[in-house]
Amino acid sequence: MEPTSAVSDPLTIADVYRARKHIAPYLSRTPLYRYSTLESRIGTKACVFVKHENHQPIGAFKVRGGIHLVGSMSLEERERGVISASTGNHGQSIAYAARLFGVEATIAVPEDSNPGKVASIEGLGAKILVHGREFDDARREVERRSADGGPRYVHSANEPLLVAGVATYALEILEDEPDLDAIFVPVGGGSGAAGVGLVMKTLAPRARVIAVGAEAAPAARDSWREGRLVEHPQSTIADGLATSSAFEYTQAMMRQYVDEFVLVSDTEMCDASRLYLETTRNLIEPSGAASLAAARRFLREDDSGGCSKIAVIASGGNISIDVLRSILD
Repeated sequence: MEPTSAVSDPLTIADVYRARKHIAPYLSRTPLYRYSTLESRIGTKACVFVKHENHQPIGAFKVRGGIHLVGSMSLEERERGVISASTGNHGQSIAYAARLFGVEATIAVPEDSNPGKVASIEGLGAKILVHGREFDDARREVERRSADGGPRYVHSANEPLLVAGVATYALEILEDEPDLDAIFVPVGGGSGAAGVGLVMKTLAPRARVIAVGAEAAPAARDSWREGRLVEHPQSTIADGLATSSAFEYTQAMMRQYVDEFVLVSDTEMCDASRLYLETTRNLIEPSGAASLAAARRFLREDDSGGCSKIAVIASGGNISIDVLRSILD
C-alpha cells in the first residue's frame, strides 16, 4: 500500500481546547485514580495512574469524539444522517451523539461483534447493518453505501474532529498529574494515541507516549514502524483493537508524536482485565486493558526508578459475558 502522507490539515492544541469547550455541556470529567493494591500486585515502586474512560456514559472514551463531530456537523449533513462501521465502541459513540443532536444513524457491524455493544448501539436509536466477518468488511460496505450523496460517512479514525474530541481526556490527565514520565495508550484505529500524542508533546514533551496494540492484530504497529500503510489478518480477542488495516490520518500523527509502539498478547490483556477487577473493582474489556498489560511488562522489565509516574488508559469497559467468563476461568 502507499506510504502515509503528512497530515494535510494538522490538528493543534487549540483544536483540542475547542473540542473540550464543545463537549463540556454533555460529558463529565472522568477520574484519574491511583491504586496501591494495583501497584503492589504489579510489584513496582512507580506511581501508576488509571484514567477511567470506562466511566463514560457508553463505557468508552470514543464518545468524546462522537459528540464533537456530530455536534459540529452542518444542518445539511444532519439532514442526510450519518453512517459508520464499528466493532462496538465507535458505533456506540456515533449512535449516542446522533441521538443527542437528532440525527439518523446507521452503524455497520461485523457478524461476530460483541452482542452487548450491538444491543447498546441499537438501544441508542441507530439502525444496525450486519455485514462481513471483520471490521474492514463492514467498513468497505459503509463506504459503498455513503457514496453519491448518501449519509455522511464517519470514518472511525480519519476524522480530525474525532481525534480532537478524544484528545480531551489527555488534557484532564495533565491537569491532574502534570509531571508524568510516560503514558500508555491502546491503539485500534489510532484516534486515542494520535490525540494523546498531540497533547503530551505540546504540553508535556518530556513524557514518553507509548502506543499499545494486539500481537494478533499488528497492522497499526507495522504501519507505524514502516512508514506506510500495511495490512495483516487479525485474530485477537480484543475487539477494540481488531483491525487488519491502518489509517492514514492517525498514522501520520502517531509517527509524529508517539515514542514507542508495543504489542501485547491476548493472554496479557485478559490477565490485565482480571487484575483491574481484582484491584480496582472495575470491569475493563481486554482492549481497554491493553495499556495496563504493556505497562505491567515495562515495569517488571525495568523498575529502576527512571519512570516514576505513569498513566494507563482504561479506555473501555464493554466486555461480553463470554469473554468475561473466559477471563475468570
